Amino acid sequence: MRMQKNNRMLIILARTCIGITLLMPHLACAVPSFARQTGMACQACHTVFPELTHFGRMFKANAYTLDNLKQVRGITRDKEEMLSIGQMPPISAMAQVAYTSTNKTLPESTGINGSSQNGTVSFPEAASLFYAGKIAPQLGGFIQLTYDNAANKIHIDNTDIRLAEHMPASGDRDLIFGLTLNNNPTVQDLWNTTPAFGYPYAVTNAALSPLAKTQIDGALAQSVAGLGGYLMWNESLYAELSFYRSAKQGFTHPITGAAGPLDGTATNVIDGPSPYWRLAYEHQWRNNSIEFGVYGNKVELFPGGGTTPAAPASLSGPKNRFRDTGIDAQYQFISDQHLFTVAGTRIHETMNLDASFAAGTAANATNNLTTTRFWGTYYYQRKYGATLAHFSTTGSTDALLYPSVNAFAVANPGAAPGIAASANGSPDTTGWIFELNYVPWLNTKFSLQFTRYNKFNGGTSNYDGFGRDASDNNTVFLLGWFSF
Repeated sequence: MRMQKNNRMLIILARTCIGITLLMPHLACAVPSFARQTGMACQACHTVFPELTHFGRMFKANAYTLDNLKQVRGITRDKEEMLSIGQMPPISAMAQVAYTSTNKTLPESTGINGSSQNGTVSFPEAASLFYAGKIAPQLGGFIQLTYDNAANKIHIDNTDIRLAEHMPASGDRDLIFGLTLNNNPTVQDLWNTTPAFGYPYAVTNAALSPLAKTQIDGALAQSVAGLGGYLMWNESLYAELSFYRSAKQGFTHPITGAAGPLDGTATNVIDGPSPYWRLAYEHQWRNNSIEFGVYGNKVELFPGGGTTPAAPASLSGPKNRFRDTGIDAQYQFISDQHLFTVAGTRIHETMNLDASFAAGTAANATNNLTTTRFWGTYYYQRKYGATLAHFSTTGSTDALLYPSVNAFAVANPGAAPGIAASANGSPDTTGWIFELNYVPWLNTKFSLQFTRYNKFNGGTSNYDGFGRDASDNNTVFLLGWFSF
């Protein structure tokens, strides 16, 4: 029975792959270990990395287990498969090198006259090692270990471990059901519209970032662990429900000197399980596919951060409650010469800040944020590409949550007081991204990205109260991205 299910899964995936590869004579891959495992350069999985095609989404839903390698196998007396691993481990690496420049230099942080160097060389911008592929029959994973050049340390990055099975449905229809264990809400999603793998696919870590973001938009990334179940019917309708708990990296308990348990010295600790939900529908015809979906989460956080008797904190009492609801859509056209994607998402967050309001770190007991992104990407022959994207975050004005003087200036009297601050207490940030891409080889990408801010932290001109304009943060980002 198990062998029949495995064969059915292979037939379904192979049929989809053959149909796509007949349309696409040149092949590409984002994580090369997937190509080594399947035995095919994975143009079927990606338009240009890291954006997924329909087949790539099915490969992910099936727990990354499709393989074409010689296997080391273990079979019981009852012919039950107990071991199936490839002779080549599914290991890949990624390296990014970058140059970042802003329109106006940042002031000198020491408080004396002068400015920081304008033009940051990052070598590397990021470097990652992946275990990406099959672990056992029906079990696979995408596990990323990344070097953070800002913190000068290595940490667990995006991780998604899946267990998947098949159940025949009526006619030729098929039902995939499975479990996902991951560390970032939306990292397990099948479409490149939700935050974890949405556009922009690469961002500089050397430029100024706006103050506000929603919880689902990366605020919980790599600091939680979630377990959930998902269903996919007829390669079209997808549903998932997962629950998350805090799983802080780098936390040391003051009493035990060990990694846990979490207490009031940790910041933003989840109270109870935090639910994440997802529902999406995809329709395909000829060279086209279109998807519409909704997703969201609810999280209750103890602010924590108490380290002294003068600043006590505990994992009890008032909490900050966040409810995020997102909608997303994506259209893809894929042919021999032309690839075109239009996609976007909108996230609305409501905040009940009982803990922050009581502690005097928020002026309002309730606030809201709305983040919108949409973009269009075109590639010719998978070599020459361009993207135009718009982004916007708007929300409630709160002079304490979005203060006029940043934390660095408070801790360092005489230092630059504004820059990453908001003079009017507004989180509003809007702008555009223009990107050009050149892909000489299909595991190598060079990008020139320009980010233009129409508004930054609530203002167009003098947004920080110390003379800095939104356009001063306009950023040029030159990136080399290599996967091998």
